[in-house]
Amino acid sequence: MTTKAPPRGTTSDARPLGRNRAFGLLWLGEGVSVVGNATTSTLLPLLAVTQLDAGPTWMGLIAAATWFPWLVIGLPAGAWVDRLPARRVMIVANLVSAAAFGSLPLAFALDVLTLTHIVVVGLIGGVCTVFFRTAYQVFLPEVVPAEQLESASSRLFGTESAAQVAGPGLGGLLAQWLTAAAGIALDAATFLWSAVCLWRIRLPRPAKTPDGPVESLLTRIREGVDLVRRDRYIPWLVGIGGLSNFGLAGYGALLVLFLVRDLHLTEAGVGAVLAVAGGGGVVGAVVAPYLSRSLGSGRASTALLVLCGPAALLVGAGLPGSGAAISAAGGFLTGLFVVAGNVIRNAWRLQYVPAGLRGRVMTVMQVVNFGTMPAAGVVAGWLGGAIGVRETILVMAAVHCLACWGVLLSPLARMRELPTGRLGGQPSRPAEAVRLPR
Repeated sequence: MTTKAPPRGTTSDARPLGRNRAFGLLWLGEGVSVVGNATTSTLLPLLAVTQLDAGPTWMGLIAAATWFPWLVIGLPAGAWVDRLPARRVMIVANLVSAAAFGSLPLAFALDVLTLTHIVVVGLIGGVCTVFFRTAYQVFLPEVVPAEQLESASSRLFGTESAAQVAGPGLGGLLAQWLTAAAGIALDAATFLWSAVCLWRIRLPRPAKTPDGPVESLLTRIREGVDLVRRDRYIPWLVGIGGLSNFGLAGYGALLVLFLVRDLHLTEAGVGAVLAVAGGGGVVGAVVAPYLSRSLGSGRASTALLVLCGPAALLVGAGLPGSGAAISAAGGFLTGLFVVAGNVIRNAWRLQYVPAGLRGRVMTVMQVVNFGTMPAAGVVAGWLGGAIGVRETILVMAAVHCLACWGVLLSPLARMRELPTGRLGGQPSRPAEAVRLPR
């Protein structure tokens, strides 16, 4: 394979990922942090349900708070990050998150913890996530050469998926052995660990500052929106992702409540079911490259979307006792199909969107994809109280299913490979198709 020289202004080299110290620190920091986040995804609702007796409405509000910042600051954040040092943005986001989540165990110890406090922490954590995830998309190409982006993306997705296995199980055990609040304290420490790893990254030379006059914030936002809106392919994925996430977030908001009150699982049992679901994500990250090579990236992406819809319906079909395995199986299959598809499509997006526009374009996509999730939490909380928790989970899973099947109406459904051009008509990479690493 011919090794390309990195573009001018790129701070990475073409050494193997295993010898790339900057990527190693990024991977190490995020590996620990995502385990902490996956742990807290179990501990936070368990804290609300078991310690503060939260019902469907409060569970919906807690879930909505986490994603609401995408609606408010998502678009400006993308434009800001394109003009700010990405690593510094990520470090600040980690430090603020550590302080916010660290306040929960402190309040619990002082016996002043409230459901409102949990919602506020969810909002602060959501704001930090907006900036961190946007900067992350900009920073990764600074530490990894263009020809290794697919491999790096696959490793990061695989690590995140592995965390979805270890995190929920660990969270359930911590809640049972200690308290949910004590486990959240560990998550706060993982944010600090990630910040230290990012701080230790030393790049050979600073990333290039974008050339040309500094455009106004509204101009940069409008440019990102226009590029997405005029593209032939991205609007389909944005629409499918937004509606799909509405369904997934809706049933996810009530899932812990469903497992505890309807299926009568212990904290450890809840963690086990969620860990099985995370295991599907690990398998998905592993098989994605093989599916992409054997079927073609376009066909594989379409097939995974079609399959992941019905799988989610099994989650709400679980029964008490051994019947909880039905919910676990549904979570496993959903995780497998969703993560495998995300690995393939994320590798394509990193090539399709030019580097100077990634912050704006990715954020426009994320605002729609994540912006539906606050509404999903509120709607799910209301429906849970009106028609029942299990029934709401099934309704939300059906919404996700219909959204995924929408890909059959898109131009992507007829493609063996995802398109290899560049967004906005820029020259394409000299490759026949988007390929993922072996």
